[in-house]
Amino acid sequence: MRIVVAGLFLLALTACTPEQPAGSATRASSSAAPSPRSSPPEPQTGTPTPAPEERGELRFTRIAELEQPVAFAVRKGDDRLYVAEQTGRLRTTDGRVVIDLSGEVSTGNEQGLLGVAFHPTGRWVYLDWTDAQGHTHVTEWAYDGERATGRRDVLRQNQPYANHNGGQLAFGPDGYLYIAFGDGGSAGDPQGNGQNLNTLLGKLVRIDPRGDPYKIPDDNPFAGRRGARGEIWAYGLRNPWRFSFDRGTGDLWIGDVGQNAWEEVDHQPASSRGGENYGWNLREGRARFRDGQARGLVEPVIVYPLGEGGNCSVIAGYVYRGEKIPWLKGQFLYGDFCAGWVRAAPAADVSDSAEVGRVDQLSSFGEGPDGELYALSLQGPIYRIEAA
Repeated sequence: MRIVVAGLFLLALTACTPEQPAGSATRASSSAAPSPRSSPPEPQTGTPTPAPEERGELRFTRIAELEQPVAFAVRKGDDRLYVAEQTGRLRTTDGRVVIDLSGEVSTGNEQGLLGVAFHPTGRWVYLDWTDAQGHTHVTEWAYDGERATGRRDVLRQNQPYANHNGGQLAFGPDGYLYIAFGDGGSAGDPQGNGQNLNTLLGKLVRIDPRGDPYKIPDDNPFAGRRGARGEIWAYGLRNPWRFSFDRGTGDLWIGDVGQNAWEEVDHQPASSRGGENYGWNLREGRARFRDGQARGLVEPVIVYPLGEGGNCSVIAGYVYRGEKIPWLKGQFLYGDFCAGWVRAAPAADVSDSAEVGRVDQLSSFGEGPDGELYALSLQGPIYRIEAA
């Protein structure tokens, strides 16, 4: 992500030279997951998508003030909201510190504590963070709601540059852990990682983290393929700072921060078997970026120009499936860090978007257990999103 705040650059997320994770990954049979991703939850029905003139505005009600909040998670059976601070702490919104990595994380540019997710059972919590040398760790703790214990690294990835670290963690409807890696950093993907299937950089990764150190699902698109990392679910990404799953359909939405011209959002239907190539660094948005050939590039569903109106970094949100804002149901929420606008677009027709509010230094969105949405500002506030 490309973020400027009080001397802090949170650039466009990157990743780097491939390195084998700690230990040797094993492959997991598809039955290891609670349910295959090809069998998404039944689509929710409810209020039809309103015409643009029927859309309202949103109110952002401050519920907490933390230090550089960048990621949000909820835990099964727990009504607390958990927020990752880029400076290294995982906190609840009432200020309780759950895990403190502030003495271990790198603190410059797009580094630090970047992502958090709870296992579907609630028994383990996972953090994505960069160490003092700038390399990425996905680390697991056992968690009983009071104490985080039994720390272990699930995956480690060397980073060649300080930016484009990705960092989003989320468990999909299939029960597997999805991890976003940027292309390794610098500008223009100088190592060609986006299109290189032999590195995790520039990829969306899918694993079962309950392994030694993790397992690769048998139905991953490149599992067992020579010359490709079996962990890869999708590729051709520059800096996928935030992604989300639609709890109503199982669809995947990916916000990929652009280079010099275009910001983009990619969409993957729940019926996908993975393996999509979203184009970077052959393409930025829908425009050619570099000469080269690749088959079946998947075009983004949303693009908007970088720099226009102060645009700098796309922040992907969620498709709203809550109950408190009827007109917002079934609409995908996203925003831009520098410009501050938040837009809503019907998931079935994202070209029909409208601005519905503003958040200064929007760093991320969050989804509560009830489907209600939240917005995080790098300046500190956590907002509950409500009807104006």
